Amino acid sequence: MSEQNNPWKTLKEEIVYQNNWIEVVHKDVLNPNGNPGIYGQVNFKNIAIGVVPVDDEGYTWLVGQYRFPLEEYSWEIPEGGCPVGEEWLDAAIRELKEETGLQAEHYEIISKIHTSNSVCNEVAYIYLATGISHGESEPEDTEELVVKRVKLSEAIQMVMENKITDSMSVTGLLKADRILRNRKKVGFN
Repeated sequence: MSEQNNPWKTLKEEIVYQNNWIEVVHKDVLNPNGNPGIYGQVNFKNIAIGVVPVDDEGYTWLVGQYRFPLEEYSWEIPEGGCPVGEEWLDAAIRELKEETGLQAEHYEIISKIHTSNSVCNEVAYIYLATGISHGESEPEDTEELVVKRVKLSEAIQMVMENKITDSMSVTGLLKADRILRNRKKVGFN
């Protein structure tokens, strides 16, 4: 079988729940072996956007908040949703300012990830932001955030010690660190 061929066949699908952020779809399917089955899929109505801000001294900013679905506190990179029709970069700029008060001169996409591709279609784009300047944060009313500035190396250590477990944050921090280390080796700032 070619890796491009879809071995699943959808017989019937129905939206069983939806709100402003997600929809849950129940599907009757034939699985890759041709046997009948069911599949539950969560479709996201926004694209996930994350930003790893890094200043000239090698510091980054983490956002801490209690995550309701996990029932635990989480340290993460600044991140949020990009509604359909909004440019990804505009969402990255907005989320960075909203959550941390930071602005950046330069943004570059460093990663595209699927956050949990066995049950949902969520795609995330992660930016590296440099040329950092400071301002006032503007969190949404659903956010009670703590923002802290740490060395990028400390954030990487938090990833390695499972103190940062959010998939976008793990991916973004590790990739940003690798990219910046490689640039240093070839003489870029």
